[in-house]
Amino acid sequence: MEQISFWHADIDFGASVYFDEVNKRIRVDEYVGKTASLLTYLSSQDGTKYEKLIIKAKQEDMKLMLAHGYVLEAMIDNYFNGSPAYFFVKYNSAERQRELFWEEEEKIVQQVLASEVKPITKLPDLSINIRKADLSDSESLSNLYKKVFSIYPVPIHDPEYVRKSMGDGTTFYCAEKNGTIISAASAEINHFYHNAELTDCATDPDHRKGGLMKYILSALEEELRSSQIFCSYTIARSLSFGMNLAFYQLGYGYRGRLKNNCYIYDKLEDMNVWVKDLSTAGISAGT
Repeated sequence: MEQISFWHADIDFGASVYFDEVNKRIRVDEYVGKTASLLTYLSSQDGTKYEKLIIKAKQEDMKLMLAHGYVLEAMIDNYFNGSPAYFFVKYNSAERQRELFWEEEEKIVQQVLASEVKPITKLPDLSINIRKADLSDSESLSNLYKKVFSIYPVPIHDPEYVRKSMGDGTTFYCAEKNGTIISAASAEINHFYHNAELTDCATDPDHRKGGLMKYILSALEEELRSSQIFCSYTIARSLSFGMNLAFYQLGYGYRGRLKNNCYIYDKLEDMNVWVKDLSTAGISAGT
């Protein structure tokens, strides 16, 4: 099983294409040239091997996407240097389109959006240290992810993958107690388009009562601001009330749900998209 990302160059278009055999999908993160030719290229791929096609489309291509049978599932404000990206998808499998947990996920979203916003206070446990992780933490981080996730969209259980991610520019922050990493998250930064995905969020089940993730995410946001990265977004498990609540409490706005998006935790799951403009001071929750 492979996950291959490359720039596909053709006669009249170019695109950053991610062939993800693990999650049985193809994702296009950016493209130039004739969009219709890109769509023809994607339709020529093996539909039994890739059950879902995902394109982060530009606003001017929305009508074309609809005309080619794609549907809009979510969006990210300011993704392309201030312009939005729209997640248009197409399914090659009827089974992949089934909505097994939609009612439960919708209930979770509505509960999150109706929740009271509580300001972040000082970390109550003074024995916990929130810090930036480095290469020496790779094994500890991978052990945490092994404990939290039975399966994950990328091989984050492997310390070498964590080291490579750091080398490629992904920033990890963690919470450490008595020399043990008990919670962590990362920011995958796109310096060209000035956006970042907050991801790889995990907390040891024995330490989930203190809301550690909010402190880690806040530290990551400050790191992004210092690098003039202002479009911050996440793709969170739709069935996780705690993760969706954490981002809502930090001022992220809900922007849709990616159906049967990836294998994570213990099965193929839907993922919610949350977005925040880090350049705006005093953001209220859910804007």
